[in-house]
Amino acid sequence: MSDEYTGPGRDASASTDGSRPVQHPVAAYAGASAPTDPETHPGAARPAGPPPGAPYGAGLPPYGAPYPGGPSYGGAPPFNGPPNSGPPTLVNPPPPRRRRTMPGIVAAALIAGLVGGGVGFGGAYTLLDGGSAGPLLTSSPASPGSASAAPGSVAAAAQKAMPSTVDLRVEMAQGVAEGSGVVLTADGNILTNNHVVAGARNISVTLSDGSEHPATVVGTAPSYDLAVVKLQGVSGLTPAVLGQSGDVQVGQPVVAIGSPQGLTGTVTTGIVSAFNRTVQVQGEDGSGVVYNGLQTDTPINPGNSGGPLVNLDGQVIGINSAIATGGGQSNGSIGLGFAIPVDQAKRVAQEIMQNGTATKPVLGVQGGDTPSSASLDGAQIAAVQAGSPAAQAGLAVGDVVTKVGDARVEDFSDLVARIGSYAPGQQVTLTVGNGGAQRTVNVTLGSRPDQAASTGTGGETNSPFGGLPVPGNPFGQRGGN
Repeated sequence: MSDEYTGPGRDASASTDGSRPVQHPVAAYAGASAPTDPETHPGAARPAGPPPGAPYGAGLPPYGAPYPGGPSYGGAPPFNGPPNSGPPTLVNPPPPRRRRTMPGIVAAALIAGLVGGGVGFGGAYTLLDGGSAGPLLTSSPASPGSASAAPGSVAAAAQKAMPSTVDLRVEMAQGVAEGSGVVLTADGNILTNNHVVAGARNISVTLSDGSEHPATVVGTAPSYDLAVVKLQGVSGLTPAVLGQSGDVQVGQPVVAIGSPQGLTGTVTTGIVSAFNRTVQVQGEDGSGVVYNGLQTDTPINPGNSGGPLVNLDGQVIGINSAIATGGGQSNGSIGLGFAIPVDQAKRVAQEIMQNGTATKPVLGVQGGDTPSSASLDGAQIAAVQAGSPAAQAGLAVGDVVTKVGDARVEDFSDLVARIGSYAPGQQVTLTVGNGGAQRTVNVTLGSRPDQAASTGTGGETNSPFGGLPVPGNPFGQRGGN
């Protein structure tokens, strides 16, 4: 597959038959783009309390008014409560701890309790005191297994994979972004997405123990949206256990670990929804990226990019990379997430660690739109490069590829993705139609360095996306991490 392409992309929508998208998902990178430092609310001096002898609440702003120097928490009242309710406000409270911003999250339960006023708080104190005014609250032990980390449970998978999952903070020319990563070696090789580190000036990696370390890029594979970075001055890290793509089944439970919205060490769970999804995303330079993905309904969100998707044995089966969004202003999870299968990720990462670069397979054809009058869905070949693997296998102009192995091909971008799932030098079987007749063709794929995104299987003419305009960046900013 020779994969340089500058043509336009095409819109996406979900499938209705449960097998594949009718049009390929133009997925948003599952990453977070932050034009400013996400650490916020450093704290500020609060106004002095009421003068001596004044009724409680005197001198404070009216309920619902902005609270000087404090966060609004979504417009909710400040945590010291409305006037004439609750215990007295401290005149000089300690400054609040620095913490990550959680956009759109409101402490509703706590605020609702404060709105109840002094009577509610008095009742609470009475119950906790165990006085005669009310019953004493008690606690009960959990039933066996309710919070168990027994082998094969989500808790056990998370415990196994968490020490091998890291948070990446990337400083770029414009702003800061965050993503996730997977520890590959004890001396600090970390696998993540290419779009997480593209354009990085400085990279800081936070390990599961909270320690932070600088890192540099070892190499990238734009066609697979993968990259390896190396931590400086570390040893004794816990490498992730890598699974095998052949062991993964549709419907099996899986767990995602990462840093959505900067919330480090977040665990979510779901199932494997499908294989062989043609994922189209917009790269950092505006060009399209096409690869063969694993679909999951596990909630992954901006910041999960580069983190692991693991089975219940805690083995990595994919690298979370992209999500399909519901459009509008939201780019959060709608249950359509995509991960790079572990076999692809393992091969690419191994080559980067050994050589500083990775290779990608070459078929050697140019693609064209399949005519509406064609009797077969598939990827029509518009040109065959002389001496290429395709030419040697007897492929010709006008042939329509309908399958790569057992995986269906409905258009040229499918062909790009399916070929990309193989390693250079592998033999693949193509099902080809021409003039109503079908035949199978065995092709031994060539190889070339992966220096640009895979958006074609060779040549520079027609678009594998069907000739539609390239969609705008679904994030409104950088492609996310």
